[in-house]
Amino acid sequence: MKTVQPVGITAIGACAPPGILTNFDLEKIVDTSDEWIRSRSGICRRHIADADTASSDLAFLASQQALERAGLTPSEVDLIVVATCTPDMPLPSTACLLQHRLGADNAAAFDLQAACTGFIYAVNMAAPAIATGQFRNALVVGVDILSRITDYTDRGTCVLLGDGCGAVVLRPVPEGRGILSSYLRADGGGADLLYITAGGTRTPASEETIRAGQHFLRMNGSEVFKFAVRAVEDAILTSLDRAGLTTADVDVIIPHQANIRIIEAAQKRLDIPSDRWVINIQDYGNTSAGSIPLAMNEAYEQGRIHEGDVIVMVGFGGGLTWGAMTMRW
Repeated sequence: MKTVQPVGITAIGACAPPGILTNFDLEKIVDTSDEWIRSRSGICRRHIADADTASSDLAFLASQQALERAGLTPSEVDLIVVATCTPDMPLPSTACLLQHRLGADNAAAFDLQAACTGFIYAVNMAAPAIATGQFRNALVVGVDILSRITDYTDRGTCVLLGDGCGAVVLRPVPEGRGILSSYLRADGGGADLLYITAGGTRTPASEETIRAGQHFLRMNGSEVFKFAVRAVEDAILTSLDRAGLTTADVDVIIPHQANIRIIEAAQKRLDIPSDRWVINIQDYGNTSAGSIPLAMNEAYEQGRIHEGDVIVMVGFGGGLTWGAMTMRW
């Protein structure tokens, strides 16, 4: 039996494409307005990748930054996990493409798909492998280019979605630091609330599916909203309880950036002051698996994360999936 050692996030990097799509730009594309989008989502702009940029390109840049901050070379990385629902291609995995481009010749690599909860799932998969000594240094990436699966005639979804990526390095840390607990859940009974119909083995791609727009993301917004508010509360409270902590112990909460009204509703239900929540949805929109690490990187660069802080990451998304992770920085 191998000794279990504490594991934590020791470095972070992020990347968002330079292209910007503002609410005023969307006013020219679909029946909407800046005021309507801001009041219902909190979003002002979102980053959009150009036609030559794929998920692995964003992952490469974010990973380079994370490795540099960690003081690691690519050859020292043992494991790469990429959370994404917009891979470069169905096969091979985006993680394998990233592994080769980085020159991480000693790393195992695979993709994980849990939609907007993907980053938390991926960290939770990599951490135990380090804790038991199977790996020493893991690179975990959350990346999505949602603009490629967005129907810009559907104002209910196109105003929400953007592109972005974050990457973290997981390594052994001193006792009492790092990941304290995690909580993951799924409910496939809600699969019809957030989905893409075509492109898989149930409905393979064809001229008919393309004409019907079945490769675009579809969402039942009101039902997803109700689910999300419940999921955030459930995940945060359960993760904290497993760590032996309460909401009073939390210094920073990093939620999935889907809709400002979801975050505000969760703040009220949990009675956690708004200044403890990291919010950057106004500048990025919903970037799915990239959302939480992008927000964490921004909080880190702004000096909002300090040594010893209790941090909770919480996500929810298609599947349905949801989960949270509590850690001490």
